[in-house]
Amino acid sequence: MPALKYSRQRESIKRFLLSRYDHPTADTIYLHVKEEFPNISLGTVYRNLALLTDLGEIIKITTDGADRFDGHVAPHSHFICRKCHALFDIHMDDEAFIDEKAQNVFPGIIEGHTVQYFGLCEECAKIHTS
Repeated sequence: MPALKYSRQRESIKRFLLSRYDHPTADTIYLHVKEEFPNISLGTVYRNLALLTDLGEIIKITTDGADRFDGHVAPHSHFICRKCHALFDIHMDDEAFIDEKAQNVFPGIIEGHTVQYFGLCEECAKIHTS
């Protein structure tokens, strides 16, 4: 496979995602990158997000609404609020046991996992119990 050509636009997308923890949508990323590159198209942003996801440099999180993106690729889980749709990182000690348990019951090779938790975030839970 030939080496990937450097792209300032792609680097801008990665930098933006690494600066955020709110898991922005492609539209939000597009609006930010457009400030630096006024002629960039939404299609270019989508293509770069797909490429970065395929390369493992970002994570795409599929939700009920628009896909969200995470520049922080170290293993972690996500929580999605069913009311306000906010998306939060959940960091737990040693999630490797999940892969080990799955490997014990699956004859193939487990290479990793993704976990999404659903419920009410702290703010929505306050309103729900009021």
